[in-house]
Amino acid sequence: MLAHDVVIAAGARPDRSFVLLHGILGSGPNLRTLARRLVEQRPGWAAILVDLRRHGGSLEAPGPDTLEQAALDVAELARSLERPARAVLGHSFGGKVALQWLASSDHELADVFVVDSNPGPRPDARGSEGTLRVLDVLGSLPGPFAAREDFVSAFVAEDPRPAIAQWLAMSLRRDDDGWRFGPPLPSIRALLASYFAVDLWPVVESPPARSRVHLVIGERSSVLDAADRERAARIAARIPERASVTLLPTDHWVHVEDLDGLLRAVVERTPG
Repeated sequence: MLAHDVVIAAGARPDRSFVLLHGILGSGPNLRTLARRLVEQRPGWAAILVDLRRHGGSLEAPGPDTLEQAALDVAELARSLERPARAVLGHSFGGKVALQWLASSDHELADVFVVDSNPGPRPDARGSEGTLRVLDVLGSLPGPFAAREDFVSAFVAEDPRPAIAQWLAMSLRRDDDGWRFGPPLPSIRALLASYFAVDLWPVVESPPARSRVHLVIGERSSVLDAADRERAARIAARIPERASVTLLPTDHWVHVEDLDGLLRAVVERTPG
């Protein structure tokens, strides 16, 4: 079972669950601020912060490291929840896991929020070159490290972006010999390969009955190019009751750069 945390507004008695799925180099706590603010505005919901397979507390999840298996993991978790999962939000890799879950029949989802995640195949990893660069840097670091600060310094020496280094440090784990990056890099690369290979545009173009798909796109992000955005807009225009597109003035890290805008897009489409 995937590790997860439940966030509930003070004094609330929610009867539904809203599942939140992080990106390929993150973990459940990355979306905690969004979860807290979401349940404050929609106290009828409990927010479920999930550690996807090979991340956070779910390092030992069984089965192959594929997008399909990641969605099966989430479906299994959802079946165990006290409150039925009626909505899901996923960022980047997590967004495509959400779509893969929607494509199955094992859900009760009404709303699926896909945050800066391309539903289509990208065998050339177009738009995600930065993520691959980070993986290369992580693979080159010596480790283990005596302290978190040593990891940050080593990363910044290869990639001069302290904010990224500090964020990655959230995923460090401590072993007897020191600190090392928690998610196993071979598994992360396998999950990304599956993510880039799968085509889930069909489920966006024709969502299952009683389900809606909401694409939230960072205007400055390169994950969805002009053709992808035009395709998304055509879908939303053709079936406005089943699909929507929201553009926010951000790069890829939508929930960091414009949390207010993302929250507004979610709350407007989430019943109380």
